[in-house]
Amino acid sequence: MVKENPSLHGDEAEKGGIGRATRGPGRRLHGAIAHKLGTAILSGQYQPGDTLSGEVAFAEELEVSRSAYREAIQVLTAKGLVESRPKAGTRVLPRTRWNLLDPDVLAWAFAGEPDIQFVRDLFELRAIVEPAAARLAAVRRDKEDLRLMKDALAAMRRHTLATEAGRAADRDFHNAILNATRNDALLVLTASIGAAVNWTTQFKQRARALPRNPIPDHVRVYDAIAASDPVAAAEAMGVLVDLALEDTASTMQG
Repeated sequence: MVKENPSLHGDEAEKGGIGRATRGPGRRLHGAIAHKLGTAILSGQYQPGDTLSGEVAFAEELEVSRSAYREAIQVLTAKGLVESRPKAGTRVLPRTRWNLLDPDVLAWAFAGEPDIQFVRDLFELRAIVEPAAARLAAVRRDKEDLRLMKDALAAMRRHTLATEAGRAADRDFHNAILNATRNDALLVLTASIGAAVNWTTQFKQRARALPRNPIPDHVRVYDAIAASDPVAAAEAMGVLVDLALEDTASTMQG
């Protein structure tokens, strides 16, 4: 069915159009529109099978050019969220077609209230991938890898995970471990794992402050990798992810 624009009259529109409200340094207009529509799809305002309103109607609704809207739809198409066909319009695709590990899609999923099962899915993915990556890193890392991990740990301590700078350092730590695997297939997951770490960390702090300091868990992973102990590295990373899930449980139940 064709849906009108649920909740697309947000703060940006009320301030005089998405173009004027969200355009900023380095952020292109069609990216802002894609964010708006992507968030609406990931939040369930649009369901798989729904057909979006026509190009002209949307352009007028959001007070943007038709070309900017078309570019935004191309972004969503590339990420598997929608498909456009002549005369049939733009339709939301089944969730199984969505590129859920795309960093932008992850950001859209967490822009509102994410699907709780999806949060659990991300932790399951991390529990599968990251201990294996830590195991390989313990065998293949070099001095530069260890320096990057150590620098990230220092930044995490300095800024804490309650800040964006601290969460960026957390991403750097996990990225350094994936890079140390020297496995190109795993490296493809770097941006996705980094985004998953970032958004799940933010998510578990929504209802309350972190119940404990997770940095010592990261230190144990680092120590095992530095000691070239693959078994201990995998075990430490598994514990890190399991404890992160436990920290998130109250938020997921809330």
